[in-house]
Amino acid sequence: MSEQIAPALQRPPTPGDAEAARLSVLRLLQQRPVMSQRELSETLGLSLGKGHYVLRSLVDKGLVKAANFRRSDNKLAYVYVLTPTGLREKMRLTRAFLSRKEAEFEQLRQVIASLRDELADNRP
Repeated sequence: MSEQIAPALQRPPTPGDAEAARLSVLRLLQQRPVMSQRELSETLGLSLGKGHYVLRSLVDKGLVKAANFRRSDNKLAYVYVLTPTGLREKMRLTRAFLSRKEAEFEQLRQVIASLRDELADNRP
């Protein structure tokens, strides 16, 4: 694992957020297509079962193509390639995720401003 992985890819998706998990897997596979399911799960902070489930669903939907290295000594070695549909889905998920996070950020800014006002009003 000598390649640098973007910090946003190192954080595990929020539990129960299937879209964030799919987006994290798609982003990671685009950056590092040659990795085991164990490496993928560990990098994203997912259980091996959850990582397998998400990856399998992406393959089943035709968003990711899995191919093994035929000449590899390790017959379990696979390369995961995003299909054109997978690339479009990654962009759609990225837009939706960004929009949701921007809304959360704006809401958090409002809460912070309200708390600051409250503290300023209650100074002795």
